[in-house]
Amino acid sequence: MLQLKQITKVFNEGTLDEKVALKHIELSLQPGDFVTIIGSNGAGKSTLMNIISGRLAPDTGEVVIDGKDVTTMSEHDRARYIGRVFQDPMAGTAPNMTIEENLAIAYNRTVKRTLRFGVTKKRREFFKETLATLQLGLENRLHAKVGLLSGGERQALSLLMATFTKPHVLLLDEHTAALDPARAKLITDLTKQIVETNRLTTLMVTHNMEQAVQLGNRLIMMDGGQIIFEASGEEKKKLTVASLLQEFQRIRGSQFASDRAVLV
Repeated sequence: MLQLKQITKVFNEGTLDEKVALKHIELSLQPGDFVTIIGSNGAGKSTLMNIISGRLAPDTGEVVIDGKDVTTMSEHDRARYIGRVFQDPMAGTAPNMTIEENLAIAYNRTVKRTLRFGVTKKRREFFKETLATLQLGLENRLHAKVGLLSGGERQALSLLMATFTKPHVLLLDEHTAALDPARAKLITDLTKQIVETNRLTTLMVTHNMEQAVQLGNRLIMMDGGQIIFEASGEEKKKLTVASLLQEFQRIRGSQFASDRAVLV
């Protein structure tokens, strides 16, 4: 469903500030794979997500989604294939628009544009049914401005908007990091439920190592713009935070250092 072929990205090339963000990244995801990504600060995780989404272009390499080379496709055009949820609950939604209007925009990403009104009676019922799965009562607040929602409610809505059209690839960019523990758990549980129910091919960057261990069927560790460790299947199930830290030290000869890492 997703292939990254020899992806390289260098910022400020040829200057004193040159930084190699990604080095010949090779990664292949099968339909339904749920891959968690961990790494120290500056490992290249966000750059990787931005290249997949089309926000950044690679210097070399190819991005292929469901057999289609999208490397030169704009972020806007690529949005029909990709759902993305950001760290900031304020991102990914329009705060001055209603819940219903935000859902209509997300829904229309994958349908042919027409001049008809965006929310029909049938579509409104669909929105209500889908919102009800969140169990937050948002199905009864279709006309509420999104900017009035709590951070957890807004992030739950963002997750729903990114997934209810069943994108080819779902990108979760530290999407629970800005939430308090209770709301982070809510969004984590919703993520697991939505991804598994819809068998969505998913990449999730997280600074929470326990979350990375518990979620998904694959895990990759990045450092210095490279994938330095990968675990899947039974090996992934046996991973612990302690074993991950030991693996990093074995590979790099130093301790995992990130001022944002949450170990439990």
